[in-house]
Amino acid sequence: MRTTRRRILTAGLAAPVAACAHAPMTGESFDVVVVGAGVFGAWTAEHLRRRGRRVLLVDQAGAGHARASSGGESRLTRATYGADRIYSEMALASLPEWKALSHTASLPLFHQAGVLFCFSEMVEYARQSIEAHRSLGVPLEELDRAALARRWPQMASDDLAFALFEPDFGALMARRSVEEIVRYFVMQGGAYRIAHAQPGGEGRDVRLNGVALRAGAVVYACGPWLPKVFPELLGDRIFVTRQEVAFIAPPDENDRFEATSFPGWIDFNGGDVYYGFPNLEGRGFKIARDTHGAPFDPDTGDRRMSAEGVALLRAHLARRFPLLADRPFTEFRVCQYENSGNGDFLIDGCPGREGAFLLGGGSGHGFKHGPEVGRLMAALVLDGAAPDARFSYAAKGAVHRREVL
Repeated sequence: MRTTRRRILTAGLAAPVAACAHAPMTGESFDVVVVGAGVFGAWTAEHLRRRGRRVLLVDQAGAGHARASSGGESRLTRATYGADRIYSEMALASLPEWKALSHTASLPLFHQAGVLFCFSEMVEYARQSIEAHRSLGVPLEELDRAALARRWPQMASDDLAFALFEPDFGALMARRSVEEIVRYFVMQGGAYRIAHAQPGGEGRDVRLNGVALRAGAVVYACGPWLPKVFPELLGDRIFVTRQEVAFIAPPDENDRFEATSFPGWIDFNGGDVYYGFPNLEGRGFKIARDTHGAPFDPDTGDRRMSAEGVALLRAHLARRFPLLADRPFTEFRVCQYENSGNGDFLIDGCPGREGAFLLGGGSGHGFKHGPEVGRLMAALVLDGAAPDARFSYAAKGAVHRREVL
């Protein structure tokens, strides 16, 4: 997106997201209450608002807060999903919404840096992704080792067989994006509160800071807190795991790792999957290992980086990005995935609670799909239009074995 002088001058003028914090509601009525102002909940509230409903969006600590799975700096948006074409289609449907939101924001939310997928051999995931992109008409470049080395010499590629590059996708600024969705929702007439929410006696009942409220429907989009809100239903179906992320200082006076020179990337080489981002907005080069960590409590879990995690990331930097091997880490972050058994989302009614709905299971890849997930949930709530069966509660197993990558 082109940065104009006006955008730069107005960048610091955006006020914090407006909310009637910690205040009980008296005499107010809502068609739908959405609990959780993460990316799924915020987009659900916005799609319900677009359809003319009076919507209340509630979060216990605010949009994009430090413990939220939708918080933090950046997320990849991509359409490469191997055999899981449904997610390619959802990413494509969501991208125009992200671009439109970014265009109206005071600072960019979407950086079209592209996404690079690195492989040490041809595997089914790559074959299926190539086939899906061709059938969907989505640009995807296939690069052999020599072409990869010429284009991005700052990355060591001697052990890679080939790579796939998606030029139309890139990075979303996560926390800022969620705040911007909520801001727009409020500006257009939606209601937003900071409050602790608990299910009430019946499906349409919810308690906010202990005060009872009845709505036409209640959507619970509570991220890693879903198993705590509904322990009997989801305690063995949503698995919350600890994820470690690091940022590293790029070489001084060197633009080879800026978003204009290097893409977002996913490295499938060597069994483990690593991913990261170029230096976005001066925050540093981001690197993470996409593996399900230890079980994690989003309220009490230790969010300090482990020595083992630092060593693994440092080793991968030395292997794939030698120019960064000895550069200092500038920041560490520990967040969480809320995984379903196989990585599919949960978009369904709440068993045993008529008028209540469950939304979650982002499984570490859900952020990019927020606009389309919100649309699907709004259609379920208002029209009874159930999404694909793989998103149902019945499809959620009690064995943690992610299959969606």
